[in-house]
Order: sequence, then structure tokens, then C-alpha cells
Amino acid sequence: MFLFSQAGQYPEHYQDEKRLFKLKEHRILFLFGLLIAFVFIPFVGSDYLFNAILVPYLVLALAGLGLNILTGYTGQLSLGSAAFMAVGAFATYNLELRIPQLPLLASIFFGGVIAGAFGVLVGLPSLRIKGFYLIVSTLAAQFFIPWLFTQYGWFTNHSASGVITAPRMEIFGYSLNSPVGHYLLTLGIVVLLTIVARYLLNSQYGRNFRAVRDMETAAVTIGIPVAKTKLLAFAISSFYLGIAGALWAFAYLGTIEANGLDLNRSFQILFIIIIGGLGSLAGSFYGAAFIVLLPILLSVFGQAIFGHAIDQALLQNLQKIIFGALIIYFLIKEPEGLSRLLRNVYQRVRHWPLRY
Repeated sequence: MFLFSQAGQYPEHYQDEKRLFKLKEHRILFLFGLLIAFVFIPFVGSDYLFNAILVPYLVLALAGLGLNILTGYTGQLSLGSAAFMAVGAFATYNLELRIPQLPLLASIFFGGVIAGAFGVLVGLPSLRIKGFYLIVSTLAAQFFIPWLFTQYGWFTNHSASGVITAPRMEIFGYSLNSPVGHYLLTLGIVVLLTIVARYLLNSQYGRNFRAVRDMETAAVTIGIPVAKTKLLAFAISSFYLGIAGALWAFAYLGTIEANGLDLNRSFQILFIIIIGGLGSLAGSFYGAAFIVLLPILLSVFGQAIFGHAIDQALLQNLQKIIFGALIIYFLIKEPEGLSRLLRNVYQRVRHWPLRY
């Protein structure tokens, strides 16, 4: 098909392989999507669309992207994603509280940096252990962080309830204290960090990540600094998760407590990359869309079929059953997730009608 023609657009130089999009049509579609997301949707979207769907979807996609860099691309297993998110959220809150002159974007960035530094500490055991034992190591961080923030009131500004509230949400004097403002802030950060991750994974660092994931012994043999590569992956992954935690707390919920980002959230982020596809940036967005939209669709279909006769608790249990069955299906039948399925469909469309 003409729309998917690749004639004359094959990479001829090494730098061509590092481009964000190799096909001109993909670049056009990407710019068109950004135009819709930044210009069209803010004018037509409702508060429910922003608060209940788009903002949590974008934040979970960013969190999935961060975990995908560590697990999907570097092969380091982790169940401490929510802990890194909590560190980013509380660090951003304290930066805004104790350094009022610091701009919001700078607070979010440095909150991510602090989460990245914590990720390096958690990642130190990966230099000696791997697999199940590494999961246990990261799981310890998941229980340590809530205890730390609850035990020492300094982190919550000695709040009696242990709950922190969103700092001022404004950039260059423009208030973002509205559903549209939260959406635009989250969207801008997610788009920027996704582009950065794309370039990073197409660079030498990304190749080092994949080499360590595929065969660590061979990576050592060809001169890749495995220890440095693992810690860098933990740092970058935690940085992304820390920023996702700040956005989850302040752009989505508005408040957060120490136990608000618990082990269930870590499992949710892990399921995002399993369903979306390990080692795929796009898979993080597919998995997040699945996680966010599935409960909404099941609720709509349940009410359409059974009306209000069905109990909400039963509907929630049904959602968990369907969700669990789909995870088992992807693990057995399609371990590369939705990204592989959609890639196959895309290839069929590109070659139609020449090949079926």
C-alpha cells in the first residue's frame, strides 16, 4: 500500500538506524498524533476523560516504560516499582515544600533524580545475584520505603494523617490546577521522556542493556562493563518511575500517603509490561491502555447486559478473573505481548494485497 511504502527509505548510514522514526510516514503520523493530543483533545475532552482515563493511562505508561528499561531491555527482575514511585513523589513534595523558589518542573526532575539514586542502592545486589533472589532484594525496598516514610514524620511535614497534598501546579505563571492542566503537564512530560528513552535505547547504552539481558557472560567477553550497565539501568528505570510517582500523586490523585503505592501497584506495573510486551516501548503504552480500559469496558458491558442487578463486588471479582486469565494467556501463547500481535497486523497491512 502507498501509505506504508518503504521504497527509497532504507537506512544507508549508521546514524539512520538511530533515528526516532525510520519512515517518513511514521514521522507524519507521530506529529499528527501530537497535534490531536495537545490541541484537539483539551478542547473536546470532559473532566471525566482527563481525570479517570487519560492522566492515569499516561502515568502508568510512563511507569511501565521505566520498568521495561530495567526488566524488558536489561533483564533485571524487580518488584520494587511502586517504592521508586513513592520516593519520587515524596522527594518532589519535600523539594516544593522546603525550596519554594524551585520551579515545579525542576522539583519533578530532581525528585526523579533522587529516586534514581535510590534505585542504584537497590540495584547493588544485582552485581552478585540474579533471578528470583534479585526479586526478593527489590521486594525488600517495597516494604522498607513505606515504613521509612511512616516512621519519620519529616517526610510528610509531620502530618498527623501521614498524607501529603499536591504542591502548587503552575509553570511560568500559568496555573495547571485543572483537569486539562494536569493532562497537559503529564502528556508533555511523558512525550519528552519517551523520546529520550527511544534515543537512549538506540544508542550504545541500549545495545549494552540488550547484551546483558541476552547473555551476560558474552557481554563480559566482548568488553561491556556489566556492573556499570546494570546500575545505569536501575538508575534510569528508577528515575522514570520516580517522575511517574510524582505525577501519580499530584496530577492524578492530588494526595498520597506512604502506603498508597504498595506492592499491588508494583504488580500492576509488572503486568503492564507483560501484557504490552517486554523489551518494547510501545508495549508499555499498549499494556497501560489495557489496564486502564479493561475495568471500564467490563463495567459498561456488565451494566448494559445485567443492568443494576449485578453486584459491584461480583463485577470486580469478574474483572480480576478475566484479567488473570489474559495474563496467563499472554505468558503461554504470546510472551512478547500486544506489541508483537499489533506488529504482525501492521506487517500484514503493509504488504497487502501482495502477501497474506
